[in-house]
Parts: sequence; structure tokens; C-alpha cells
Amino acid sequence: MSISTSENKKVYFASDQHLGAPTSEASFPREQKFVAWLNEVKKDAEAIFILGDLFDFWFEYKTVVPKGFVRVLGKLAEIKDNGIPIYFFVGNHDLWMRDYFEKELNIPVYHSPQEFTINNKLFLIGHGDGLGPGDKGYKRMKKVFTFPLFQWMFRWLHPDLGMRLGQYMSVKNKLISGDEDAKFLGEDNEWLVQYCKRKLETKHYNYFIFGHRHLPLEIQLQENSTYLNTGDWIKYFTYAVFENDKLVLKEF
Repeated sequence: MSISTSENKKVYFASDQHLGAPTSEASFPREQKFVAWLNEVKKDAEAIFILGDLFDFWFEYKTVVPKGFVRVLGKLAEIKDNGIPIYFFVGNHDLWMRDYFEKELNIPVYHSPQEFTINNKLFLIGHGDGLGPGDKGYKRMKKVFTFPLFQWMFRWLHPDLGMRLGQYMSVKNKLISGDEDAKFLGEDNEWLVQYCKRKLETKHYNYFIFGHRHLPLEIQLQENSTYLNTGDWIKYFTYAVFENDKLVLKEF
């Protein structure tokens, strides 16, 4: 997909808001802050990318979606209705997202990394979970979670029970939450860096943008290729912005 920015317009990227964690009450100030950020960036946004884990747990039943998050959902709907494209990538916490965003908000949802060309720069964009070497415990768990029979069985739980179980697992199980290693491991041990380097062996990308690691990172891979991690909205409140044909990290 190709995006060309108009004069003075920018493209924004953010991830890992984890709304609902550890409780709805505790995450409410973060939701307010993220909505304030959306209000700010909509003034000059050409497009907005949400790179996963907007919610700490999300499961769509056939006719039921999780209670809450009215402010952020309403703001996303408003921005999209005003003609600003929004692209949503599921994370490991909201990987059970199906068609609610697409039908209700007209926001496309992606379940794997996607290529975008922005002002003739080639981007590979995604959440980042399960990519590269390592992370074997989560990879095994993800195979279970994405197995259609498991999802069908979970859907038969009453939503009150299913949501309570999912929220408990999301907060308590660090294999799911992905934050047991939320510290810089060194370039040679960062599995997303290794993933990007392997991709560069077969195709050139100007930018790789991922979330999941909960760390704002910017690493030069080659002369014209950079890996950037958007951090999170729990500790860092960071995001990426593509402006003047350059991608930079910023803090809100």
C-alpha cells in the first residue's frame, strides 16, 4: 500500500497502550492521555498506525465485544469519519480481534506485518510478537491461541467468565504480556533486530517499525535502513512520527 503525505502532513505510529491493565480504573488516566494524543496528532496527520496491544485483553464474541474503552473507540471513529486513514495491527493481547473494527469503525485490521510505501520509502510494519529467533514459549502459546478450535471453545464461555479469565491470564502470565524482558538485551540479542537483518538479506527496507518490546528503540541496521520500536504507553508514552521524509521517536 502506498501513502503520499501532503504538505505539512505527518504519519504517526503508536503501540502498547494496554488499556484495561491492571484494572480498568487504573488504566483510565492512560486512556485519557492517549485520547489527548489522538486529539493532538489529528491536526496534521496524513495517517495513523496503531501497532497492537491497544487493549490488554480483547475477545470478540459473535454479538459481544468487551465493555469499556468508549473514549478511545469514539475518538478513533471520529478521526476516521473525518477522513484520516487509521491502520490497526493486532498484538499478542488483542490477537482475537476479528471484524468489529472493520465493520463498526471502518478501520482495516492486520494480523501480520505489512509493507507500506510512504513517500517512496519502504516500510515493514507490525506488532512484532513471535518474529525472529527465540521467544519460543510465546510462539508455542500463540499457536494454541490462534488455533480455530481453541477460539471456538473459548467463545462458548459466557462473556463474563471468558473476559475475567482472559484478563487474569493477560495480567498474570508474562509469557502473554511479553514484558518479562522489557530491557535492552544488546543489539546481537534483540530478536526483532535479528529478524530485520534477516529480512534485509533478501529485500531492502528503509524502515522497520514494531511495538511489543515496550522499549523505545532506534537502531541503524544499514546506511539506509533503520529499526524503530515505538515503546509503550505505560512507562514511556512514546510514539514515532514520519515527517520531512525522516522517522523519529518522540515522547508525549
